Amino acid sequence: MYGRFKTHLQNELKQIRQAGLFKEERIITSPQGAEITLDSGKKVLNFCANNYLGLSNHPSLVEAAGEALRSHGFGMSSVRFICGTQNLHKTLEKKIADFFEMEDTLLYAACFDANGGLFEPLLTQEDAIISDALNHASIIDGVRLCKAQRYRYRNTDMEDLEEQLRKAQDQRFRLIVTDGVFSMDGNVAPIDKIYELAEKYDALLMIDESHSAGVVGKTGRGVTELFNLRGKADIITGTLGKAFGGAIGGFTTGKREIIEMLRQRSRPYLFSNSLLPAVVGAGIRMFDMMSETTELQDKLHQNTAYFMTKMLGAGFDIKPTQSAICAVMLYDAKLSQEFAARLLDEGIYVIGFYYPVVPQEEARIRVQLSAAHETSHLDRCIAGFKKVGRDLGVIG
Repeated sequence: MYGRFKTHLQNELKQIRQAGLFKEERIITSPQGAEITLDSGKKVLNFCANNYLGLSNHPSLVEAAGEALRSHGFGMSSVRFICGTQNLHKTLEKKIADFFEMEDTLLYAACFDANGGLFEPLLTQEDAIISDALNHASIIDGVRLCKAQRYRYRNTDMEDLEEQLRKAQDQRFRLIVTDGVFSMDGNVAPIDKIYELAEKYDALLMIDESHSAGVVGKTGRGVTELFNLRGKADIITGTLGKAFGGAIGGFTTGKREIIEMLRQRSRPYLFSNSLLPAVVGAGIRMFDMMSETTELQDKLHQNTAYFMTKMLGAGFDIKPTQSAICAVMLYDAKLSQEFAARLLDEGIYVIGFYYPVVPQEEARIRVQLSAAHETSHLDRCIAGFKKVGRDLGVIG
């Protein structure tokens, strides 16, 4: 039975390889950090992790994870509503709600699950979802599972958003959905203007803060802090797998009744094991750390400004950013692959992104800055980009 299908897959994979678009997985043998070790034994600087605050291997989080392992065990072997809720889960949920000035929080295995399980329990065919065109794949998949009417507006285009809101006025409830920071470009959604339109057209507002929480805003509270709108969004989703420790786990935080309805009906929450205690214990410690100091956020912002200034000065084409994501535009998919491979030879670990991850002819290398990077790391990365950029004719 498998024979013809196997041949079909082999041909498809061959075409992907011939197009220079085959994704290889590089194997790391060290903890995550500014410098990592590959299975070849080579040490390289990592500029493509979501480790924005450098917490992925932070001693305090490792210690907290160990303490939770010893006190609360390894796995939960249950979903939350059966016997999968520990006091640790409730503590972390409250800390997340307090961090974003929201009323309650729900933990998920990942933010993909948080977004996937958000829309269907809350909205029906009587309602409308108005979604940014560049929202994350998890939002797109979650919206597909919902029967609400779907409207899409051009990325951060407020005129188009207003037009879609006008079209959706016949629906019962309207929900505007946007990423806080768009992961491939690094741009920030204009939440102040989106909030104004939500108020004008009687719409709810949901923000995915996965790439903005911990990064954007003076204290890392995300885009609602950046635009002085903390506590104003109805729903925020996010992850513990990026700035917040870099492990796994997602969350939805928001209005109390919304979170309670998700507890009753959100399928990824109801049918997935609870987060393991080690992750939850480390998450509690992380939110405590973030409430004590902005040292890591300050360093991240300094690193980002330094890197952007130097790269623009060298002549690279970089999308405007207010985040820790720096999209170095190369446009050609094969060029992005070759550029990334040559940078690895220079000791710089980055990845080329191309269609379908980004639109056709918008291939790029996404550089992600971290508070774990020192100025010497940044200078080595910039030097590598300059050398490879000249060799490949990207810059003069």
